[in-house]
Amino acid sequence: LTWLSVHNYSPTTIKKRASYIRSFARWCEERDIVTPTAVTKPMVEAFQRHLFRYRKPNGKPLAWSSQHLALKEVRQFFSWLAKQNVIPFSPATELELPKLPRQLPKAILSDAEVELVLQQPDTTTPLGLRDRAIFEVLYSTGIRRAEVCTLRLDHIHLDRQVLLISLGKGQKDRYVPIGLRASTWIARYVQHARDQLAIDPMQQVLFLTIDGTPINPDSLTEYGRRYIKSAAIEKPGACHIFRHSMATHMHDNGADIRTIQAILGHEKLDTTQIYTRVGLKKLLDTHRKTHHRERPPSPPENNLEES
Repeated sequence: LTWLSVHNYSPTTIKKRASYIRSFARWCEERDIVTPTAVTKPMVEAFQRHLFRYRKPNGKPLAWSSQHLALKEVRQFFSWLAKQNVIPFSPATELELPKLPRQLPKAILSDAEVELVLQQPDTTTPLGLRDRAIFEVLYSTGIRRAEVCTLRLDHIHLDRQVLLISLGKGQKDRYVPIGLRASTWIARYVQHARDQLAIDPMQQVLFLTIDGTPINPDSLTEYGRRYIKSAAIEKPGACHIFRHSMATHMHDNGADIRTIQAILGHEKLDTTQIYTRVGLKKLLDTHRKTHHRERPPSPPENNLEES
């Protein structure tokens, strides 16, 4: 973990890797395996079977993605040990990770549903005005919940209609376009609500709690669930559903997949291409125009014989 910090890995990455490696270490300790050199390939494969059979408190198994990530981190850890000459070779090099299912987003909000959710915050209060601005930004830009929580006042460039996402996922900066409507709600929040929340005048984070501190991403998730529920929309999701909906709507309206990739900050195009499978507008239009059962019948030809 110290090595990761020295090499400028993000705190989120370090925390995630620490969690998975400690979980593996505890599993080893329960079996009297206390040094990395004692770990063999069959032991790592036994840990993989343990993850497959494990059941959460609710009785459900670990998702394939969770199993994949846990094993990936273990394999990466032993690869690092081998590079550091702590062990002669990695016992996890040939470990075959479980195949990940290519799942679509569980839910997408329609334009009308997005509008309904955005109307839920009580904008006559500072916190309601803040929340309206937050979710307008989430839908307009498609940024992640952690990215909206770390936005600073100097990251908002209304004259250029962009936001600066500083050190987003992968420790990368990027500019994201923001629409006029979301910009207007940010301006209203800053003018009429933020000063009532900012206890420290030196605080530069844009969106603040009642205590004047930056919003926690988990709290933002709770707000999103609450507003979706109050809008009587029976779809699972909180913050990420706005990201999925925004990308799907843009693709349906003709946005190039590379442009969506740049806006969302995806490193790989494969991650963005999921929206080509979610977007149904073009598929439906083509189906209606080309399927012989959907095309209107041709008018009957005039076969009247000449008298």
